[in-house]
Formats: sequence, C-alpha cells, structure tokens
Amino acid sequence: MSSHSPHISQAFQTFMTEAHGHAQAWAAMCQALEQTSALDTKTGELAYLAVLAALRLKSGIPFHVEAAKKAGASREEVISAILVGLPVAGHGVVQALPMAVAAYDAG
Repeated sequence: MSSHSPHISQAFQTFMTEAHGHAQAWAAMCQALEQTSALDTKTGELAYLAVLAALRLKSGIPFHVEAAKKAGASREEVISAILVGLPVAGHGVVQALPMAVAAYDAG
C-alpha cells in the first residue's frame, strides 16, 4: 500500500508504513465491504463524507472529497453530503465544510 495522494493524512501514512500488516488487513476488509455494497462509487463516497462529518473525523475528508470528485460528484453534492447529518448530528458537521470545499477546489 503506497500513497501518492497529498490528501492522505500524516497519521494514515504512518499507519500504512509502520503497521504494514495491519494496514493490509484493514485495506482488504475495506475492499471487501466496498465490493458488497449496492451503492455506486459516487454515492458511497458521498455517504462516507456524511459519516466522517457526523463523527467529526476531519482527517479523511480531503481524501474522500477527491475520490467523490473523481467519481463525478459536484461541489454542491459534496457540500450537501457534509450537511446531510445536520438535523441529527448537529452543527458540528459544519466544521468539515472548509476542509471539504478547499479539497474540492484544489483538485
């Protein structure tokens, strides 16, 4: 597992290089889950962004914005995905907006 994306956090890059076996096992699990999903890639990435925002896990936002954009997501769809949890998760989801918009515009 090597990283060529500037959108991958330093923490995740360290995980991939310093805990290679764990990282490989984790990646295999993620790939298996993705293959069993009924969602298309764009919808899956947008849903993933919604979960990241709701859980306030901002470090994954740039990577998944880049993936959503590559899958055809518009800037407005990315913003909507970040905000979809607003009624349930509260205004904390807006903390992900600056990072998401910057990542979209940078790509």
